[in-house]
Amino acid sequence: MAQKDDRKVIFAWCMYDWANSAYITTAVGLLPVYFTNVVVGSQGAVLFGTHYHPDSLWAFMVGLADVLAFLAAPILGAIADFTAAKKRFLLTFAYTGSLFTVLLYLSRTGDVVRTMVIFVIAQFAFVSGNVFYDAFLPQIASEQRMDWVSGKGYSFGYVGGGVQFALALVLVAGHARFGISQETAARIGIGTAGLWWGAFTLFTMRGLREAGAASPLPAGYESMPRPLALLHIGVGRIARTLKRIGRFRHLALFLLSFMLYNDGIQTVINLATAYGAVELHLSATVLMGTLLLIQFIATGGALLFGWIAQRIGTKRAIMLSLALWSGVVIYAYFMRSAAQFFGLGVIVGVILGGSQALSRSYFGSMVPEEASAEFYGFYTVFTKFSSIWGPLAFAVIKQITGSSRQAIVSLIVFFLAGLVLLYLVDEQKARAAKAAGAF
Repeated sequence: MAQKDDRKVIFAWCMYDWANSAYITTAVGLLPVYFTNVVVGSQGAVLFGTHYHPDSLWAFMVGLADVLAFLAAPILGAIADFTAAKKRFLLTFAYTGSLFTVLLYLSRTGDVVRTMVIFVIAQFAFVSGNVFYDAFLPQIASEQRMDWVSGKGYSFGYVGGGVQFALALVLVAGHARFGISQETAARIGIGTAGLWWGAFTLFTMRGLREAGAASPLPAGYESMPRPLALLHIGVGRIARTLKRIGRFRHLALFLLSFMLYNDGIQTVINLATAYGAVELHLSATVLMGTLLLIQFIATGGALLFGWIAQRIGTKRAIMLSLALWSGVVIYAYFMRSAAQFFGLGVIVGVILGGSQALSRSYFGSMVPEEASAEFYGFYTVFTKFSSIWGPLAFAVIKQITGSSRQAIVSLIVFFLAGLVLLYLVDEQKARAAKAAGAF
């Protein structure tokens, strides 16, 4: 097994966050507006005899890609562990996602079905690639350095994604000065996110090393086509893990806690601009500027919470971040001005990177290394599942009360429930189960 805490390997690993964050900030930041306003148009589109509104089509695309990743992640992770092919899987999904993000440049008015297919593939590749990226964390970082390394990865991502997003926004805002239409500028911004993703992944390709060796096919599988045999083995490994879930009950308890509080986090992030526009009547310039502010402040926030975790422990640091998230939604309830919205962006930037990075490293400290991709597949499942209930709760409360302020402050329930469950996690028992192995 490769030596842990190797600076060059960690740098190569962090560079993948730098690379693929351009997709999530630019392609997913610009593409929803471009897709709904240009590709589909305000009148919507008729597909297979049914009329769809543009935002409904967008939600359908995102949901479909996430469902596919939800179903595939644990099985692909188990196969990667068995074949010692996490790097191969990571690069395959990285360059698939990069290619299809570049292909989004070709999407023009009326290209609804083609854009939907291209986006679903790109989004599925992005989510799936992150399973294998995260799975490397326990293998490249010692337990003492895992929080710091995870935070460093997130900080690279916030900077890389932020720089590319800023360049894209400059191009879109100044399109006339560059002698191109706003539509063309948006297409270039989206397409170059794919080029950025592919180009900087080369650092990961050169520097990241696979740990462990592939296992031989068990008796009885030699006569089967290899893809079918691996699929059968992957499903079998998942079934064995689920049968042993009692051994990993504190890890499972953390995942339940994570599902709740991450639901609150994702809802705040995903609805922040809508809240600012509808409730505070802020301009697009203020909203986009705040998003960029969050992106760059989160860089330092991820490293700051890594430092805090070294002094008070990872679990306590996450609990501190959840207390601060509770304060965020209370602050949002009383917000009235653009200055206060910027202030909220500063607070969110500080705690966003920390809560995400520490959650990833805390989970990594409790999973068996020989099955890290499989377990991070489950982590992805819980991440995707945790993007459902917060927006639903927000929508229901807004519909009943007519107030976005009451809807946003209600999210405190997710943070407090997650904090209570996290308090009940026994780290020593979870790490004892890790030492016993996955199988």
